Amino acid sequence: MDRRLLADTRPLANPHFKRLWRANIVTVVGAQLTVVAVPAQIYAMTGSSAYVGLTGIFGLVPLVVFGLWGGALADVFDRRTLLMITTCGLIATSAGFWLQAALGAEDVWLLLSLFAVQQAFFAVNQPTRSALLPRILDEELLPAANSLNMTVMQAGGIAGPLVGGALIPLMGFSWLYLLDTITLFATLGAVVRLPPLPILGVTVTPGIGAVIDGFRYLRTQPVLMMSFVVDIIAMVFGMPRALFPELADVAFSGPNEGGVAFALLFAAIPAGAVVGGVLSGWVSRVERQGLAVIVSILVWGVAMVGFGVAAMLAPLAPALFLGIAVLMLAIGGAADMASAAFRTSMLQAAADDSVRGRLQGIFIVVVAGGPRVADVLHGATAAVTGAAVAAAGGGVLVIIGTVLAALAVPAFVRYRVTRVAV
Repeated sequence: MDRRLLADTRPLANPHFKRLWRANIVTVVGAQLTVVAVPAQIYAMTGSSAYVGLTGIFGLVPLVVFGLWGGALADVFDRRTLLMITTCGLIATSAGFWLQAALGAEDVWLLLSLFAVQQAFFAVNQPTRSALLPRILDEELLPAANSLNMTVMQAGGIAGPLVGGALIPLMGFSWLYLLDTITLFATLGAVVRLPPLPILGVTVTPGIGAVIDGFRYLRTQPVLMMSFVVDIIAMVFGMPRALFPELADVAFSGPNEGGVAFALLFAAIPAGAVVGGVLSGWVSRVERQGLAVIVSILVWGVAMVGFGVAAMLAPLAPALFLGIAVLMLAIGGAADMASAAFRTSMLQAAADDSVRGRLQGIFIVVVAGGPRVADVLHGATAAVTGAAVAAAGGGVLVIIGTVLAALAVPAFVRYRVTRVAV
């Protein structure tokens, strides 16, 4: 295999990035154990999917509020210091999860409150972490660095739930929370060894005014604005995960609770993203990043159309069309990984350092909020048209919306950076 196809690992030559990346491998798996354990414990307590569904609200609200505010904080305080504080906060909340489980607490509201606090720390931590990369890496290495980070995140999204699901019956909830707590110390150690990272340029007073100023800055940057718009188009119209349970049961003849088809559909997008990350060596050689984003999202849209069509035809040969559907989702996952790598790099490189944190905060909100809006829209549409038609139709809307966005802001399509040969 041509080595140029494999992931560009040059960012790992930087000792600061290397320590953060290696620590993240451990921490991501630990975090996914908690992602699995919290809803499982809530259901064990209550026997109610309605209570489990509350994790969406308790997670999204602090993610939006503190994602925006956290971005403002990241444009005021030394980012190393802020990462240390929020990482310690994540350790403390994970320890709180462990303690309540170890003591046999049966208070679902305590568990949900801990989850909300954890998401608040996460919402400040992530934009800060993204905003510091341009300070420790050369601009040309940002796409490769973001691809490496997202590959680890997606791999953890596969491994964590599989490991967590297997360990809960054997070890119980408290041990999973304890493992998450311990793994977070790896990230804390990497953060402590970062150099001081004060803000370059004029800083602001953290608050609603700073958040509004971030949006005002974004409005003056059409290229950066479009990086958010096209992602919203891709996720809101094209993310069909809310349809997976019904399609696994009705289209692909699986049981009405779980099963192989259900697992394959949920694993396909992150699996595709991991493969795309492993074969992401090309991203460092792309100069026309705006065009690359458009093409990646169009591939995502076409893949979602293919997924919906496969689901429509599934009654003819369920096993065959399940394989095609999984392949389409995997292709979409690889395309989404590429799009995210380019969009994140554009935000990191094109924005001023003094506003970079706030833009990363908006990025976190868009990335987290888009799929949740998609869950609502796809669910409502499926009730009228059927799940397969809703999935395919969403892909069509992604294609139309992306083409219209590209025509409306040609500067985004023309956006390019200078690359050296690698």
